[in-house]
Amino acid sequence: MANLVAIVGRPNVGKSTLFNRLTKSRQAIVSDEAGTTRDRQYGKCEWSGREFSVVDTGGWVVNSDDIFEEEIRKQVIIATEEADLVLFLVDVINGLTDWDEDVAQILRRTKLPVILVANKTDNNNQQYYAAEFYKLGLGDPYCISAATGSGTGDLLDEVLKRLKKDTGEILEEGIPRFAVVGRPNAGKSSIINAFIGEDRNIVTEIAGTTRDSIYTRYDKFGFDFYLVDTAGIRRKNKVTEDLEFYSVMRSIRAIENSDVCILMLDATRGIEAQDMNIFQLIQKNNKSLVVVVNKWDLVEDKTQKVIDTFEDAIRKRMAPFTDFPIIFASALTKQRIYKVLETAKDVYLHRTAKIGTTKLNETMLPLIEAYPPPSIKGKYIKIKYCSQVPNTQIPSFVFYANLPQYVKEPYKRFLENKIRENWNLSGTPVNIFIRQK
Repeated sequence: MANLVAIVGRPNVGKSTLFNRLTKSRQAIVSDEAGTTRDRQYGKCEWSGREFSVVDTGGWVVNSDDIFEEEIRKQVIIATEEADLVLFLVDVINGLTDWDEDVAQILRRTKLPVILVANKTDNNNQQYYAAEFYKLGLGDPYCISAATGSGTGDLLDEVLKRLKKDTGEILEEGIPRFAVVGRPNAGKSSIINAFIGEDRNIVTEIAGTTRDSIYTRYDKFGFDFYLVDTAGIRRKNKVTEDLEFYSVMRSIRAIENSDVCILMLDATRGIEAQDMNIFQLIQKNNKSLVVVVNKWDLVEDKTQKVIDTFEDAIRKRMAPFTDFPIIFASALTKQRIYKVLETAKDVYLHRTAKIGTTKLNETMLPLIEAYPPPSIKGKYIKIKYCSQVPNTQIPSFVFYANLPQYVKEPYKRFLENKIRENWNLSGTPVNIFIRQK
């Protein structure tokens, strides 16, 4: 199980800058205006040979003054329930605020490891200002500057020390792991119950009654698989959920620990922004995908035209990745439930597909010759040979060219599409690499 680290703190203490520093990305929007982080903040950090996931909670704050602080309090509570460790960011320039004390009070009540991080410590003198944060009762503040990177190495050493060692579940190799994901109330628990015929997941009308990833192995209807099941009962007395943030936090673990994600959409609501957030998490983690349009029994007009329109809408939203199966099902009436399992198993086999080098070259080289990469600055790009890379998580292909740096994204997409036209890789992502021959 990958560890999950959440960054919390009030607006403008540098959460996004630290997130970018840890994940070595520029994907967070960084600006001096409070509440600018809108982009879905999730990435991976690698340090000393270990990897963990990082979530910047700031990305889910609704920018409105009256509910601003209340929203952030909710994020903090959800983060403490879902993460393995919390980085609590404070700012030495603005010093201690009532709001920091409020958050510290929430954090002191949790059993989670919390590391207090005093950001914007840009010179040695400023380290003395960090002393006031001892008042929060969360131990020694780690003085860092997220902007320059100073102190972040020591901070990461401490993070690794406090994170539980990744014990890894003892799972049998070669058995597919399916995760059922989707926004609250899309019918995840109902479909799992329909698969396994037991009501071990509590199904209620209250969105968000599920917690914790558990693997359960099933051998049903001739399918042998693990269900990465985010099961368990949620404590009802908790904060009224910020459902969007909550469902993303929930999904991260299930997605990271699976091979194939079964993404549940609600037929009565169509595809919404939150479904897209979860789809992006699946893509970011290179997982295979089966889309299930659930509650199909509630749709009155079930003509082929309606089905086609629905499918087109889904593929348009998820483009450029459009080669995945879509199944219209109902967990309640068990309509096409076994089709979902069957398709998930096929998609898993596509994920592990091996294509012979001779066959690959025989098929692809004539296509490349007919449509070569466009020449750039008068230079002609020649691709002479290709092969599948062995032992990769998803099907990955390498094409050897004389000028690999000039082969752009659209042409890589062309190569991927041609591979998909000739071999069935439905539902699984594909990597295309261009290398110097």
